[in-house]
Amino acid sequence: MKVTLVIPTRDEIVGMRQIIPRIRPEWYDQVIVLDGGSTDGTVEFARERGFDVHIQRDHGLRLGYAEIYDKIQGDVVITFSPDGNSVPEVLPDVIAKLREGYDLVIASRYLPPARSYDDTALTRIGNYVFTKMIGWLFGYPYTDSLVIFRGYRKTVVRDLGILDRRSPFYEYWIGLYISWEPQLSIRAAKRGLRIAEVPGDEPVRVADDSKKSIFLPQTRISHFKSGLACLYLVIEERLRP
Repeated sequence: MKVTLVIPTRDEIVGMRQIIPRIRPEWYDQVIVLDGGSTDGTVEFARERGFDVHIQRDHGLRLGYAEIYDKIQGDVVITFSPDGNSVPEVLPDVIAKLREGYDLVIASRYLPPARSYDDTALTRIGNYVFTKMIGWLFGYPYTDSLVIFRGYRKTVVRDLGILDRRSPFYEYWIGLYISWEPQLSIRAAKRGLRIAEVPGDEPVRVADDSKKSIFLPQTRISHFKSGLACLYLVIEERLRP
């Protein structure tokens, strides 16, 4: 089984310098850095280490993933955040489950004894509500249905129709604010695929030196827009056969 590690970036040089050295070469066969327009040396850092680098053409992580699909050489894909939120030492646990034959393996922030140190009161409630909603509506008891840190068979996203480009309205108002993760969780459950979770802590971003808000963590994500987009997605998927 060949493993492709996909690392989305945009000006993540601080995180890359701290996190990448902890990823052991024997854990992967290919690394693709999906870059959204870095100007801080992230791209140069990745190329110096021999990683494949793809400069994204379209906006949004969802379409970025689709752009690199044909470049993926692995049988399985693991998406991994280089900002410190994903713990590299959990990678072998995800890979082990994929080797057991699971179609989707999630590094859950809420499966004991894992914990999210990046959560605020508001994001914890949002993650909990969406995860419970997805589990209840689509039939799999996820503890974390939204996290980026996950592995899946390459063929799964094509089989589930997640690669399909949608209307300009959808891609601008919905796809721009949420990526494949919630839709992958939903459609894998609807299809009855083999799903597993492993515990994986979520530390704070390594570049976050500000005081933490009680409402939202320091991040580039527009949490309110992402929440509305996720709600739209859940409703649409519930109505979709």
